[in-house]
Amino acid sequence: MHNKSTDKYLYNRDGVYQFIRRIPVDLSDQYKSNKIKISLRTRNPSKANRCARSITQRLDDYWLGLRLQKMDIPAINLLRTGSNPSNNDYMLTDALDLYLKLKGIDKDKTFIRTANRNTEYVIQVLGNKSVTAYSSSEAAEFRDWLINKGMGKSTVKRVFSSIRSIMNLTITEKGLEGTNGFLGTFIPDGLQEKKRKPIPVKVIRDIQKTCKEIDDDFRWLIALLSDTGMQLGEAVGLLKSDIILDTETPHLYLVPHPWRRLKTTGSERQIPLVGASLWSAKRIKQSDPSNQFAFPRYCNEQTHNSHSASAALNKWLRTHAPEGCVVYSFRHSMRDRLRAFECPKETIDQIGGWSSSDVGETYGEGFPLDNVSVWMTKML
Repeated sequence: MHNKSTDKYLYNRDGVYQFIRRIPVDLSDQYKSNKIKISLRTRNPSKANRCARSITQRLDDYWLGLRLQKMDIPAINLLRTGSNPSNNDYMLTDALDLYLKLKGIDKDKTFIRTANRNTEYVIQVLGNKSVTAYSSSEAAEFRDWLINKGMGKSTVKRVFSSIRSIMNLTITEKGLEGTNGFLGTFIPDGLQEKKRKPIPVKVIRDIQKTCKEIDDDFRWLIALLSDTGMQLGEAVGLLKSDIILDTETPHLYLVPHPWRRLKTTGSERQIPLVGASLWSAKRIKQSDPSNQFAFPRYCNEQTHNSHSASAALNKWLRTHAPEGCVVYSFRHSMRDRLRAFECPKETIDQIGGWSSSDVGETYGEGFPLDNVSVWMTKML
């Protein structure tokens, strides 16, 4: 069944409504396709019509903005000599380009993808405008849109921080007059945060046993994470030479690489290898001697693909761990397991590369490796 609805851009395909609209010819250079197709995921004609009207209005507003960008500035010939119309010249997309050009050097794909995604959010809600044209009330509207998407407080704050940085850089670099409308936007408390659950110790033991039985690179990665508390990206980007076994205290030496940066300076650290992580490290070192990477499935000299690794690992964990537990849960479990043996907080922070709010704890070189190893062995 494929009947055109009474609504101009609304179609019914097998009972489910779709929004289909052709791209105007004068804007075709902005799109990869000549047509927009969006499933409205509803069989209700009234709801479908409301959605179609809303999408139509959004598109009309956005396309108007694109057309205005292509126009010459009205009455520019009437400006006095020396007048500067530059405030209207720098749209949010221009600000993003400048931001990535200046700050995206040597940054990984996650940094670039995040900046692009957050900018697209703003354009989707408020349109692509001059960076100084967004008002504080529009920033509040954008905040409410993020909250309605189900984002928690910390996520909303990260999005706003990203957008503020993008705009501030252009305003400063180009000497634009006006203010950044995204400054000072109130983010309310009490927003629902998605809390990652730790994996119970008994379940961790069962997972480690299964990993040793299957014994492949996929399971080596899970085992390595289970007894080190590393972030997934840290593990995926390892070289085999970062694994030090021929020493009294076998350990990982986490350092930044061109294909994988570390989150903070405190993330550069040594982690003792014990239990399943030691087994995993030995298996990695024994694997293909012609490859320098610990996990070549997810890493090469250009980049590391921790997102693909995360999706694959989480899919496997869904059948081996309680509901709500993900690969990052091993990191939460590490803190709980160390706390259970009254391991000092400073030692826990050093193992996980967690930053501390105590300035005094940043002095010195931290605890000796063998001392840290004692606590991790107790944890087993």
